[in-house]
Amino acid sequence: MRFTEEHEWLTLDGDIATVGITEHAATLLGDLVYVQLPEVGAKLGKGDSAAVVESVKAATDVFAPLSGEVVEINQAIAGNPALVNESPQGSGWFFKLRLTDVTGFAGLMDEAAYRKLIG
Repeated sequence: MRFTEEHEWLTLDGDIATVGITEHAATLLGDLVYVQLPEVGAKLGKGDSAAVVESVKAATDVFAPLSGEVVEINQAIAGNPALVNESPQGSGWFFKLRLTDVTGFAGLMDEAAYRKLIG
């Protein structure tokens, strides 16, 4: 599992990255009330806004941690945003991205570096 400074996590299986928000981000946002997911087939560049989450506290973007094409979205969280709060780094994942360059994965933060970032 790798992490971004914007509090996204991702895992890699071949050239497919599963992307979500970290437990830290879910805690900061509070109870989610709405999730807008990208369209399957959308081509995203690293850092592009990929999804939107709204909580009782704020609305924020979820960014693409690396460049690629959206190949699957988690419809379950669109219908029940609370799943993100219940399991942000598990069943509350957002989308799967076919990476254009898998070598970028290694350049993202590991868990120790992310824990240091969030203090």
